[in-house]
Amino acid sequence: MVGMTNDLANTATTPVSVLGLGAMGQALAAAFLRAGHPTTVWNRTPGKDGELTARGAVRATTAQEAVKAAELVVICVVDYAAARAIMETVAGELPGRLLVNLTSDTPERARAAADWAQQHGIECLNGSIMVPVPVIGSPEALFFYSGPRAVYDKYETALKALGGRPAHVGEDHGLAAVYDMALLDYFYGAMGGLVHAFALAGADGVRAGDLAPYLDTITAIMPPIVAGTAQDIDAGHYPGEAANLAMMAAGSGHVLETAEHRGLDVGVLRSVKALADRAVARGHGADSWASIFEVLHKP
Repeated sequence: MVGMTNDLANTATTPVSVLGLGAMGQALAAAFLRAGHPTTVWNRTPGKDGELTARGAVRATTAQEAVKAAELVVICVVDYAAARAIMETVAGELPGRLLVNLTSDTPERARAAADWAQQHGIECLNGSIMVPVPVIGSPEALFFYSGPRAVYDKYETALKALGGRPAHVGEDHGLAAVYDMALLDYFYGAMGGLVHAFALAGADGVRAGDLAPYLDTITAIMPPIVAGTAQDIDAGHYPGEAANLAMMAAGSGHVLETAEHRGLDVGVLRSVKALADRAVARGHGADSWASIFEVLHKP
């Protein structure tokens, strides 16, 4: 139970139940099994637990039965509406256990779910899974958790069965989702840029496979750019001696012109150029690209 000592709650035999057996839920349950945790599984639609039960998981016929079998209850479904529907059916069984909600959704819905849990006397953590299904359970798998630090600490060892990079990011229940949305913002922006780059080159007959070997040049410079940009934004200081925004705005304009000339969709490029131009108009032309933060944060 949540009130157990830290050592006992962190043993390798913490009973766990996983509610929701989509591809991700199945991967979570499999990771708990590999780590030696007695694992009970339940899914609203039967028939998804065959491989798990073959590995030693116990099939629960109801969500209530699954919750009663564990002190650590993990739920991972399509969204918080689906999670809430399940949680309401087991609200009477959850007090005295830890509920870890690994459903992806907005920070506002995460906070609302935590408020609901508190009203029902339920200890909970909200979490976000930052890796695809094949990476679950590996040392590099990153998970964000938010909620009471003391509760997280009690179950940190058990949660590490899911991934070797768990990060408790704060007691505000919405923070795991904030980190999730921010990383996905970066990811989807990068993926959009990647496909657009292939489209731009392809318009002149360059195959994606011919361009791809050279994109690692851009990928390789991103880690130090990420670290430096974060440092500048936190300091509110944007030195642009090495590459100022006015120069980079001109460069983005050249990309925009090239894409327009080839009839590509340029909605994203036009937005990027407009942001850069607005920041220059505000006096940031001699600053770095990071100064666009001022336009985004204070429109």
